[in-house]
Amino acid sequence: MIFDDWRTHKKEQVAKELLWEYDVSSPEWDWQRMAPVVVARVLERGGESDYYAVFQLYGGRENVREIVKKIPSLSPVDARWACVLFGLEEEDLACCTRKRSRRELLNSLPD
Repeated sequence: MIFDDWRTHKKEQVAKELLWEYDVSSPEWDWQRMAPVVVARVLERGGESDYYAVFQLYGGRENVREIVKKIPSLSPVDARWACVLFGLEEEDLACCTRKRSRRELLNSLPD
């Protein structure tokens, strides 16, 4: 499977340009707390080295898969890519269940 060699691949770092609005060099920056943001940016705009970086940073495919499920917002294209890459269904993603819930609520309102 793609990126299965993340353990033996050379050490990578997430491109700082993906997180342009954050000061990732600040002592207050917390890679663990910001995991959904980091992983979302890699899904949206990352290159191969960024994918390796998140797998190395967050401990592998299964851990990143769990982070992906918690991302609050992704475009439909990026959500589908995440599903393909991690073997998920759209119902597994928070971003998709929120959109569906919102749509159901709006459809249930009286005219």
